[in-house]
Amino acid sequence: MYGLSNIFILMKHLKRFVCALSLLILTNAQPQTASAIDTRAEPEAASRHQLPVPKTTTARQHMIVTANPHASRAGRDMLRLGGSAIDAAIAAQLVLNLVEPQSSGIGGGGFLLHWDQQQHRLSSFDGRETAPHSARPDRFMKNGQPMKFRQAVPGGLSVGTPGLLKMLEQAHKKQGRLPWGQLFQPALQLARKGFAVSPRLNALLHKADPKKFGARARAYFFNPQEKPWPVGHILKNPAFAHSLENIARHGADFFHDGPLAAKITTAVQTSKRNKGDMTRTDLATYRAIERPPVCTSYRGFHICGMGLPSSGMLTIAQILKMLEPFDLGKIALNPKAMHLSAEASKLAYADRNRYMADPDFTPDARPLLDPRYLAKRSLLISPAKSMGKAQPGQPPFKITPPGKDATIENNGTTHISIIDQWGNAVSLTSSIEAAFGSHLMIGGFLLNNELTDFSFRPTDKQGHPIANRVEPGKRPRSSMSPTMVFDPKGRLIMVTGSPGGSRIILYVLKTIIGHIDWHMNAAALVQMPNWGSRNGPLELEKKIGVEYIAQKMRAFGHKIRITPMTSGVHLIIRNGTILVGAADPRREGLPLGD
Repeated sequence: MYGLSNIFILMKHLKRFVCALSLLILTNAQPQTASAIDTRAEPEAASRHQLPVPKTTTARQHMIVTANPHASRAGRDMLRLGGSAIDAAIAAQLVLNLVEPQSSGIGGGGFLLHWDQQQHRLSSFDGRETAPHSARPDRFMKNGQPMKFRQAVPGGLSVGTPGLLKMLEQAHKKQGRLPWGQLFQPALQLARKGFAVSPRLNALLHKADPKKFGARARAYFFNPQEKPWPVGHILKNPAFAHSLENIARHGADFFHDGPLAAKITTAVQTSKRNKGDMTRTDLATYRAIERPPVCTSYRGFHICGMGLPSSGMLTIAQILKMLEPFDLGKIALNPKAMHLSAEASKLAYADRNRYMADPDFTPDARPLLDPRYLAKRSLLISPAKSMGKAQPGQPPFKITPPGKDATIENNGTTHISIIDQWGNAVSLTSSIEAAFGSHLMIGGFLLNNELTDFSFRPTDKQGHPIANRVEPGKRPRSSMSPTMVFDPKGRLIMVTGSPGGSRIILYVLKTIIGHIDWHMNAAALVQMPNWGSRNGPLELEKKIGVEYIAQKMRAFGHKIRITPMTSGVHLIIRNGTILVGAADPRREGLPLGD
């Protein structure tokens, strides 16, 4: 493997662009467009005003990387106590709910990928939220027109039935080593004693409108003058501590079919903004699902992740297989490789947006990975010229093609990567959708707004039903992409993932290409500038020197959009007996290991 210094030498021909690694420039969010693709800057925006120096660490026994030091320490404590990767993930996730409340929590959902080293078995768990049983396809339509996205987010209408706790409990029953209640102790202690408001939490609260928060959330996050609590302010959450105590004692059923369930449904049904219709039955009947993982080969390596309703790995697999016939070069971020990956991404996103949705409501999407189909799609890629906007293909489905998608995704999300002392691994991505979710707080945690991940329009202009339309009990399509990479001998070599809305796919893709094609190490991967296309313009992360590469990419005919691309890549690379963990410098993550 090349070291970081070698990578910089290899990039000497792109010297002006490499200087982009020295400083991240922040800009205001862009206005929403009418496009089906969310072309706004991340709603959970950038907040770091420092040199983007990645945090890395090495270890031999175990490693955890999360979005907050408190969470990383909680997970490492479980690992030190002899806990499994699942145990560490649960403890870390509960702490993230407390210290990074804008991104995830028990009021939301997630996807978990687990590698059992002894059994050489990969499992995937679906804890995605579901639409209430009373939901209808026109849920977000008013007077024949879709609601404006930001108007639909706050309040009860956007809240899906949470699934994170059920998923974590199911995984713990299969792979946990420590008692369920013990995993709650780090979050319980922090909730009681308090924690210091971080710069990122403070910055995102400054970007938020206090009036959109429910009364409990507004009183928790803002002072009586409706100003965000300053950085360093000690924030205690006794309500969350009470919720955790009961869930630790009684299990996830306390959340789904106990006193807390009644409070959740009341908050949803009586919210002052956008009253919802979630019922006790919706909560009581929720089930997490263990689904078959999706895997593909790429240059002899094996890349695995979640299946639908996460579109992440299906889309990544399509991109990789379409890129495989091309030589991406040995120099990281060379213009030709960036062009080729953008073109493959356009084709894959076009298919994703047309065909991918909850597999319990739509036809099997695995034909999208048919080798003959992808070989034909790959032929559409010109090494010299942009294709512009790609059209969805005609995979070997025996169905009437669904309507043109109109989904817009947000990105209040987090990611955890773990390898334990036995070689077991967890890649967990969880979310409450937008920053601060629905802005409704109950029991000390925020409720999600994941139902806005559905297409607001149930049909397209031709009247064809859209695959990702709202339906009772349906799970909205996601881009969350918890991912593991195995070498040609089947050995786990990388655990990766990121937040970032529909750009998650691009952020995870860069770590795979960077490691396999360009031999980049962990530090180089997480600080690599972000780029890619979601079947719109070629998006380039706004950094000093980005105009240099933009000029190179315009030569291929690309329309360029320079924008903040706030990834949160947290990954672990195994190199023999050494584990190297790295946290994306764009957020507040920390790798810890022994």
